[in-house]
Amino acid sequence: MKSTKVAILVRVSTEKQETDRQITELQAYADSKGYEVVEVLKETVSGRADEVDRLGLIRAEELAATGKIKKVLVHEISRLSRKNSITHRFIESLENYGVSLYWHSQGIETLLANGKRNPAAGIMVALLSEIARAEVETLRERIMSGLNEARRRQVKLGRPVGSHYTHLELLKKHQDIVRNLKNGQSVRNTGKITGKGFSTVQRVKAVWLQEQGQLQAA
Repeated sequence: MKSTKVAILVRVSTEKQETDRQITELQAYADSKGYEVVEVLKETVSGRADEVDRLGLIRAEELAATGKIKKVLVHEISRLSRKNSITHRFIESLENYGVSLYWHSQGIETLLANGKRNPAAGIMVALLSEIARAEVETLRERIMSGLNEARRRQVKLGRPVGSHYTHLELLKKHQDIVRNLKNGQSVRNTGKITGKGFSTVQRVKAVWLQEQGQLQAA
């Protein structure tokens, strides 16, 4: 009997956060079910990012479209997106390919064993997506309130002087990005391979090209 092929999709908002816990728990679940993990898709990008910057979602759809997977495993619905429109479109796209989405926090799948849509999952997706969106709005309001209060008290805002990365430090931190760029990979492909955000890859590429120009001029 062939094992069910699945993809694990994980996302964090910043490079300081780790995806290890999400991957470990989802891999353990896959192992317990006898699933074969075809690919682990890592994203470091805001949940409010546009679809064009969601390389993990794009790759998951590619795997679904080509019949390479039958399920996508995520830790919780908010890992898909903090935008309801993106979450619902992604799930509908998977369903069109006959691929089920499983999210670990509630232990629910979008498709039943017979391939039909799970009504309970639809209700949960709508509810959890709205909660995820509301959390972002609440956080934004708190940040703006804090900034306004800091300005009122004339507190200096922004990163402390001297705390930013130098060009060499940035390139050293993202050696994997530089390596892929040197190998001729595009910004999009480099993001897919390294699991890092589109904006991060672009920033590193700009610095790398600048440093290359300086070396050649010397």
